[in-house]
Amino acid sequence: MNSFFDNSSNIHSDVTNVDDQLIENMTNDKAPACELDQEFDTGIVQPKTTKKLERDHEILREFEHVIGPRNISANPAKNSHYRKGWRSGGGEALAVLFPQDLVGLWGCIKLAVQHNLIIVMQAANTGLTEGSTPSGDDYDRPVVVINTLALDDLHMVNQGTQVISLPGATLHKLEEKLADIQRAPHSVIGSSCLGASVVGGISNNSGGALVKRGPAYTEMSVFAKIDEHGKLILVNHLGVDLGNDPDTIISNLATGNFAKNSLVQGKRQASDKLYQARIKDVDANTPSRFNADPRRLYEASGCAGKIAVFAVRVDSHPIAQQEASFYVGTNDPTELYQLRRRLLTELDELPEVGEYMHREIFDIAEKYGKDTFLSVLHLGTKRLPKMFAIKSRVDGFFNRFNFLPKYISDRIMQIGSKLFPQHLPKKMLEYRNKYEHHLVLKLSDSTIERGREILKESFADSVQGSFFECEPDEAKRAYLHRFAAAGAAVRYHTIHDKRVGDILSLDIALPRNELDWVEEFPAEIEQHLEKKLYYGHFFCHVFHQDYILKKGSDPVLVKKKMLAQLDSRGAKYPAEHNVGHLYEAESPLKQFYKQLDPTNSFNPGIGKMEKTQRNCGCCL
Repeated sequence: MNSFFDNSSNIHSDVTNVDDQLIENMTNDKAPACELDQEFDTGIVQPKTTKKLERDHEILREFEHVIGPRNISANPAKNSHYRKGWRSGGGEALAVLFPQDLVGLWGCIKLAVQHNLIIVMQAANTGLTEGSTPSGDDYDRPVVVINTLALDDLHMVNQGTQVISLPGATLHKLEEKLADIQRAPHSVIGSSCLGASVVGGISNNSGGALVKRGPAYTEMSVFAKIDEHGKLILVNHLGVDLGNDPDTIISNLATGNFAKNSLVQGKRQASDKLYQARIKDVDANTPSRFNADPRRLYEASGCAGKIAVFAVRVDSHPIAQQEASFYVGTNDPTELYQLRRRLLTELDELPEVGEYMHREIFDIAEKYGKDTFLSVLHLGTKRLPKMFAIKSRVDGFFNRFNFLPKYISDRIMQIGSKLFPQHLPKKMLEYRNKYEHHLVLKLSDSTIERGREILKESFADSVQGSFFECEPDEAKRAYLHRFAAAGAAVRYHTIHDKRVGDILSLDIALPRNELDWVEEFPAEIEQHLEKKLYYGHFFCHVFHQDYILKKGSDPVLVKKKMLAQLDSRGAKYPAEHNVGHLYEAESPLKQFYKQLDPTNSFNPGIGKMEKTQRNCGCCL
């Protein structure tokens, strides 16, 4: 297996020839297009030449033959959910494709390359930086969005210590499957959104709320890329013998026809093994983790959709046998800083969770995240991604009518949430009134008793802060309240859109030794801010910061000044959600993207890079 693993790197498929017979069969086939003709012909939102319309129509016909007409949406009114970002952004697309198996996905990618189309890979579309949708309508080639959520198989390997995930499998599904064998995934319920996929997390080097895990990372994957000559290449670095040609590899992967135990991984890693030592280095003047960290850019990891990932192999983790949660409040941010240092350096094992909330986002989440809180509490997370997709379609329909308020579903749900009683525990509300800064802390197994001692010692003589140990229901509600924070910021902005300006969202990583972690702005920035909403992963020193601007303030100018201040503090951004179309990629990240995608055919424009095609082959 070592020999196979080390030598199975690149399998070439020249797409200018591979599908000649298939294309010929498509051209001769006169089968009806079902709903596609009607959707496509009535869905054009901008004038197109007859020749271009005919070309687009023929391309869609070919996709029909690969995945069927019911798995193609070319009507902008019906597919807007998949062309718009979770918070912002969006653009035009020739179609949104929904392959139902890996063979269909491979066929879609081959056709897209054959016709020189831009490919935007997408799973749950839960990113916050517009990176999993088109951006605008200024591309130089037609765009297709390929949604992979239907491809959600998970394969336990090596007795469940590792998992092979297909591109649509969600963290929630993985968590459920691993729970049966007392294992856990890299991350659990998202810190910012529901329904996030395993591959999406790897592609964005996402972090999360679990202190021990670090960024989502693996060096083991199967992916397709386009080389500098325009050839489609399938790469198998999964460490699994799937065959020797692309179609066989895809077929075996799709059907699970491969060995699942005693798999050797060689020198490749399936998680970030060095992160625990890194986060414990509390005196370092660099952040513990951020998206563009060159140490964690590797093929699928950090790829941001610049390749098409078919599968990843990731480690699972043991579930704690015993857990205890604590709620900490203080008016002195230095107390939290010192507590963080002690818990990271004095405990034998790292804490499980350490989630921070400022009082202002506490209040916003209590009021504007209540429906999300109650939905997760009573329905769980399994149904919610579909509910949000339905919500998006409803909004897309009603937003067309100018006489109605935008995002009417949010307004209805906000009114409905007022009908329910107070959902937060009494102790949390008391701490909200006493303290500005809040920390929800989870310890496990051997760290619990020593953690209690550190908490008692830290607040024994404090007049600024205190803590209490949570009952199970209090702990559950505290974590859900923290989770509801991100959506609450967006809801607040939606409800008050007539009187406030734009919403500006940053996620930043501060140096590990940053004592003055609470942000302070000069008057030239402060004057533009209506609300400052801070929450994040405190032990990693990673913070989500949402700013509601005052009406008339220029978000571009304000953001530029904020980023300049962050640069002076040694911060890195984004920390968890990748550059998308909102941030400029640093030089090492740009080079990584170019190496993965020399022709700029996958997700062009991210990192504020060019959207136009590159073809290095012509220069060789």
